[in-house]
Amino acid sequence: MKEASFYRKLDQGKVQCLLCPHQCILGEGQTGLCRGKQNQDGKLLAINYGQLVSISLDPIEKKPLYHFYPGKTILSTGPNGCNFNCQFCQNWQISQEKVPTRMVYPENLVALTLDENSLGIAYTYTEPIIWFEYILDTAQLAHEKGLKNVLVSNGFINPEPLAKLLPFIDAINIDLKSINPAFYLKYCNGKLEPVLESIRIASQHTHLELTNLVIPTLNDSDEEIEMLLEFLQSLGKPVPLHFSRYYPAYRMKIPPTDPEELLKIFQKASRVLPYVYLGNIRNTVGNNTYCPDCHNLLVERNGYRTRLVGIEDHHCNHCGREVDLVGV
Repeated sequence: MKEASFYRKLDQGKVQCLLCPHQCILGEGQTGLCRGKQNQDGKLLAINYGQLVSISLDPIEKKPLYHFYPGKTILSTGPNGCNFNCQFCQNWQISQEKVPTRMVYPENLVALTLDENSLGIAYTYTEPIIWFEYILDTAQLAHEKGLKNVLVSNGFINPEPLAKLLPFIDAINIDLKSINPAFYLKYCNGKLEPVLESIRIASQHTHLELTNLVIPTLNDSDEEIEMLLEFLQSLGKPVPLHFSRYYPAYRMKIPPTDPEELLKIFQKASRVLPYVYLGNIRNTVGNNTYCPDCHNLLVERNGYRTRLVGIEDHHCNHCGREVDLVGV
């Protein structure tokens, strides 16, 4: 355990967590919505510090990150819990349920990453934001050893802690679940605007990619997709967008996304954004990266097998345009 970085003390021994927009007010012995912070004797403690729920060596494309060191592998781990309660959660067994964990200190996780010859560490699987103190300590050590740090997050964090964390984060994928505030309130127990603000901030400080899980009848209307694309365009830089196919999970029983409908969304988005991808689906479309200017194939992907085929000295080998990829 470690004292939380962002909280304030209130009257009668209560504390208020200031890490995420929930800003839980906790009495003695109470635990926050994320199950990672607890009031003990008038102090807010990170009771999940260093407690790993899972650890694995994954392709970087699995995060998904398609424009960050393509073809590399990265040590991936995460905590038990989440500050959302999404009814469609794909990893609900470890995010919504209490499961056994094991303690791994930051220096040991960094040493393991080096032993595995990994690109770095990805904080993922559940919601890493609730692991703030552990990520900050580990990420600083990782940078000292020349390793990269990757965050896969829902983006539901207050601006001040995000600003403290971002200098040590080399890439982030934020799951933008919908562009509709009502969707976040009804299906995620959260709010949209803080997520949009996190995206705006992250886009100015680190490599950013976005994922959108397309759920039939809930967030797949033409109007919503258009609003989503307009938001990405407003960021003022090319941000890769991953549309992912939904399958029934946790409390959501809606049938899976129709592949043909997903393809239509992909085609619509590809007309206005330079980098659009499809995930969680077997498809020959929506995997590769092409030059936005001449449409030369830059990166070829077959599942998680990745080949750099059209890049020379960080430029398209056909038209000479500088490529929007990190680590190539």
